Amino acid sequence: MPEAERGRWRDLVERRLPEAARPDWPVRLDHCFARILLDNTCGAPWRETVAAPAWANLSPDQLACAIGLGEAVLAGQADLAALNRRSLALRGKLRASAQAAPPERLGDGDCVLRRWRPDDADSLAALNADPEVMRHFPAIRDADASRAEARACERRFAVDGFGPWAVEAAGLGFAGLVGGARLMRVMPFAGGERPGESVEIVWRLARAAWGRGIATRAAQRALGDLFGRCGLTEVIALTAEVNAPSRRVMERLGMRAAERFSHPALPSGHPLRAHLLYRLSAESYASERSGA
Repeated sequence: MPEAERGRWRDLVERRLPEAARPDWPVRLDHCFARILLDNTCGAPWRETVAAPAWANLSPDQLACAIGLGEAVLAGQADLAALNRRSLALRGKLRASAQAAPPERLGDGDCVLRRWRPDDADSLAALNADPEVMRHFPAIRDADASRAEARACERRFAVDGFGPWAVEAAGLGFAGLVGGARLMRVMPFAGGERPGESVEIVWRLARAAWGRGIATRAAQRALGDLFGRCGLTEVIALTAEVNAPSRRVMERLGMRAAERFSHPALPSGHPLRAHLLYRLSAESYASERSGA
């Protein structure tokens, strides 16, 4: 990891944020700023996935994401109080809200979206280790990363009220994941400069589930929940420009390509760096569902 970026991180949390602290900010100390930025970057209490000291052990992408969040706070493009509440919720330190708890499952029959169970981590690890499934991701993921991802998916329901669901398909059992995820990094497209405001629909299915329409049907159920129970006004989707199967699913869902961008997590020249942003508004979703 470049020493310059490590130095930039330390200067951000040890000097720039404390010096910029306003009376309405919930924290003023350097370790509190670090906790907020790191938890939101990791989607979990950061020490679960990163050894201390964080500045020395974050991956380059995690470091870039955390720095981007901090810069967005300084620029007034991220709400520090909201990020702090999210950090505390990830740590189980906030009381449950009065809002109705997310359901345990959506749908029935041969395609069910349900909350995560501890034994799903092994199934997700097998999926994440399949090079064919992961060909449009930067790399396959090992068992530890998959366990952390499964925990993070379930935590999102407690923190945001929604998240990627575990998908069960007839004859397969666990078939992958589909659902909404709040985008917690600064992105180079319209609206992406305000981390935490965009909600992305994501999916990843085991090869045995391909070609059966499961991605589209599961995503339709997840969208119905996001626009209905959760009251979102827009959902986005991101995919590598070369990922034709995911683009077809997005188009079947009624999503429309809005712009091209270079994904900040991937270096220049990487075959997956060219990305497309798709958008779907609640109004368009309701119109298509009603046949108007």
